[in-house]
This record gives sequence, structure tokens and C-alpha cells, in this order.
Amino acid sequence: MNIIDDLKLQYETGGIAQRLIFWNVGLFAVPAIVFGILSLAGINIDYLDYISLDSLPSSLAWKPWSILTYAVFHSGIFHLFFNMIVLHFSTRLFTTYFNQKQLLGLYILGGIFAGFVYIVSYLFLPVFQNSTSTLVGASGSIMAILFATVTYNPYMEMRLMFIGRIKLWHIAAVIIAIDLIQLPSSNAGGHLAHLGGALFGYLFMLLLKKGTDLTDGVTKIIDFFVNKSQAKKTKTPFKKVHKNYNHKPTTTESRIVKKDKTQQQIDEILDKISASGYDALTKEEKDFLFRAGK
Repeated sequence: MNIIDDLKLQYETGGIAQRLIFWNVGLFAVPAIVFGILSLAGINIDYLDYISLDSLPSSLAWKPWSILTYAVFHSGIFHLFFNMIVLHFSTRLFTTYFNQKQLLGLYILGGIFAGFVYIVSYLFLPVFQNSTSTLVGASGSIMAILFATVTYNPYMEMRLMFIGRIKLWHIAAVIIAIDLIQLPSSNAGGHLAHLGGALFGYLFMLLLKKGTDLTDGVTKIIDFFVNKSQAKKTKTPFKKVHKNYNHKPTTTESRIVKKDKTQQQIDEILDKISASGYDALTKEEKDFLFRAGK
């Protein structure tokens, strides 16, 4: 098995958790290669301008897709690398308790909520007055997944290299502390988006415990398009059927009925022989028994 076949197998059997990593890596690698080649030809296109989330709310008017696309693109290889490590860790924990559809729904909704927190922060916080920025990265979605799991089972124990056994809420507390400490940095909006994702994960789990699954709506929308796509693939054209009107119908059923009646008549004749002897049979019965014995 070559590396391509191996990757295909991992993609098909790994579930949503594995596919999220494939999507993030693919959406980083393919544009980087394509637009890198174009730049060598003197064609410079900053594709991130079209998929990143702007801090200005008005930008959603001309690229509304950015509230979704920013969460599957990354600005650099190290940004992607560290996010995928945490994504792998978080999704494994989450799917211990919940299903794949909830995972995908939470990834999408967590990214959307984190994106709106980012926009609202630039809109109302004084520190961001007269400044604009753009956001890319899956961190908000990943934080939603991680903190939903932490909210569900904060005392789940983990074994970390060089540290030993540690509870899950300890890891979450360290991550939150890092984001809070880095708020004064140049990427303050990004860290606020992280915190927004964490908040959504927390709220999602609180509501889920009360019987409200926020991912139901996302699941229904995705299922609708998936089922529609599968219906198109399985749809076959009508086939013309030619009927032969000269063909005589088979008489299998009538033969079976006839055989049953013949056997029944033989049984009646044999019963008569047993009761009164062969001489008691009529000429027709003797002839019938003779023909049936051939």
C-alpha cells in the first residue's frame, strides 16, 4: 500500500475527528502550493484576504462565508501544527462521550461564536478603537470542543510526559491563563476569539445536560445536503422494458395443482382397496390407477 492509499484509508475510516485534521491540512497545503507557484510567475494573490474574518462587521456583507472559512485556514505552518495537535487531543476526548455529528456541529458553531466575539470586541472595546485586524485559524473551534469536554468531566485524569497524572480542568485552566496573559499582545483579538470558543463550549455543555443540543440544527442541515447528494449519485435512468405479447405464460402453478389432485385421487383409490379389496374398484378407477403407475 502506497502513501496515497494509506491516507485515503485513514480519511475514510478515521471519522469526523480525523477528517477535520485532513481538511485543515489540505486547505493550508493546497493554496500554499498553488499560489506559491503563481508568485514565481509574477502573479501575487493573497488568498487569505478572501477567506479571513475581518474585524469590521461591514466586511460580512461582501464575504459572508468568512465567518465559516476563517476557522479552517491558517496563516503559517507552526500555527497549523500546534492547532492540529490540540485538535487531535480535544477530539479524542470529546468522542469518548459524544458522537461524531455533535463534534462537527460543535466545531462549526464554536467557530462562528468565536468569530462574533472577535468582531464585537473590536466594535465595543476601547482598546481596539481606530484599529482593524483579520482572523484565521481553528483555535476558537478547538477551544469549544476542549471546554465542552472539560465542562462534562473536569476531573478526567490525563497522563502527560514529564508531568505525570493531571486532571483535565488543570490543563484547561493553564490554557485560559495563557490567553489572558497574552491579551495585551498584538494578537489580542485572536486570544479573545479563543476565550469566546471556550465560553461557547461551556454553554453548549450546560444546555446539553439540560436536554438541549445546539448541534441538532447543524446536523439536520448537513444531513439534508448529504442525503440529497447521495440521492443524485444513486439515481439511475429509466430503462425501456420490451414485453413479448406472444410469449405464453408458464403453467407451473397449474401443474402443481394438477399433481396434488392426482395424488389425492390415488390416495382415495388406495383407501378403497384397503377397505374392500381390489375387486371393489370400478373399471375407471382401475384404468386411472394403471395410468398413474406408468
